[in-house]
This record gives sequence, C-alpha cells and structure tokens, in this order.
Amino acid sequence: MDDATRRELEDVVARALAEDVGAGDLTSLATVPAGARARATISQKEAGVVFGLAVAEHAFLSLDPGATIERLTEEGLWREHGPALRVEGDARALLAAERTALNLLQRLSGVATQTARFVRAIDGTGAQILDTRKTTPGLRLLEKAAVRAGGGTNHRAGLWDEILIKENHAYMAGGVGEAVRRARADYPDLPLEVECRSPSDIDEALAAGAARLLLDNMTGDELRCAVAQVAGRARLEASGGVNLESVRDVAQTGVQFVSVGALTHSAPALDLSLLLEPMQ
Repeated sequence: MDDATRRELEDVVARALAEDVGAGDLTSLATVPAGARARATISQKEAGVVFGLAVAEHAFLSLDPGATIERLTEEGLWREHGPALRVEGDARALLAAERTALNLLQRLSGVATQTARFVRAIDGTGAQILDTRKTTPGLRLLEKAAVRAGGGTNHRAGLWDEILIKENHAYMAGGVGEAVRRARADYPDLPLEVECRSPSDIDEALAAGAARLLLDNMTGDELRCAVAQVAGRARLEASGGVNLESVRDVAQTGVQFVSVGALTHSAPALDLSLLLEPMQ
C-alpha cells in the first residue's frame, strides 16, 4: 500500500469512527464490564474476494492499540466462505469498532468481488478490465486498490494525472482533432486518450496523433468496424453500459480495454459477519 492510500485509509477510518462512536458507545458502556476482553472473528459468508483487511485492522487498533490481530485468509483470492480476520482485545473497543470495520471491509470486498466477476467473464480474450472515476467520494484510492485485488486495472486516478478528452471537451475546443492538438501542446508528457463516437472522430484523432481512443456506447458491430479502421495505430477502450452479460462480447471485438463504472458505483457489499466471544 503506497503512502497516499495509507493516508486515505487512516483519514477514512478516523472519520467513520467519529461519525459512529461520537461521545461514546453507550450500549457497551452500560452492558460490558470495564476491562473485559473478547475475541472477535470476522467471517466471509458468501463467495467472493476479500479485500480491505488493513482498513478493518486500523479501525480496531484505533480504539485498542494493544489489540492482537491475525489474518485468516489471503486477500485477492476468490473463495466460497470462511473466517477472514481474528482480533483479540478490549471488548468495549471491539464492539465500538465493529460497524466501521465491517462497513469498510464489506464495501471494499464487494468492489474486489465485482471486479473479479468481470475479469473472469473476459478470460482468454486478451482485453483488460478498467475502472473509472465513478467512485465513492473519499474512498477512491482504496476502491481502486480493491479493483486491483480483484484482477482489474486502474484507469487514471483523477483529473490531474492523464488527459482524457471527452465529447464536451471536443465541442468546446472546436473538434476532436483540435482538442488533441491543444492538449498535446500544453501537456506533451502526459498520457492522452480521446473519446470518439464516429468514424470521422477516429480519423481526426489519429491524424492529430492520439495513441489511445475511447469508443463510447458503440454496438458490437461498430466496435469491430472501429478496430478494423484503426488497424493497430492506436489502443482502443470500449465504454458505456457494459454489464456482466455483455462484457465478453465487447472484449471479443478486438479492443484492448473495457472500462466498467459498475465496478465501483454499483458493487454490492460482500456479506461478512462478526462474532464476539468473551475471553477469560
């Protein structure tokens, strides 16, 4: 985990605990004896890919720095079910951190699982599954790490690290070719991709020197025609409305990449539970 992702992890956990615990876990304060110790086991209850154990661990350690933690599974592997994480420590702290740990672990594991489903669906086609910027605000780096754990590939991190000229940019610049020329002149060293919606857009983009084209909302036949038109002069990404039923057909058209917003904006949480046991 790089430094930026680690900082996001710490910030997200701190804000989530502040939101949930507030002035204190009153139920646990009232019902759990001070100093009581317990063992918490988080288990995976459905098939999928676990990711985000470091986030859950940080939640528990934030409230009990002396807690001991044992990972019971490897992240990034598809499995049916089973224990994932065991934590021993102060019972009140474990209960106070429970929901934050589960919320974040379920979310990130859901993204990893959704990604793994898409990656499996296109196995053997030679194409790669890409994520998008359609991430949960404040969780982008963690969700993109979850995409990688699921076997996907990260697209740009934000608006600052890559040029992606879309339809509205081209309109404002006076056309696809002009937009590419302006962007290349101002940012010659950045990766550049341009959205193309028609054969004429493709011709303009190629003439302006674009090395990567985004083919948005094209049918399978249109994608195959675009692949033939480009003839290896640029790398191609298909995007728009791709789902698990259609992704293999899209990947088989000859494009190198298929971007899927649903990896992050529609990933269902992976079902996980926490069981607490008193310790003597």
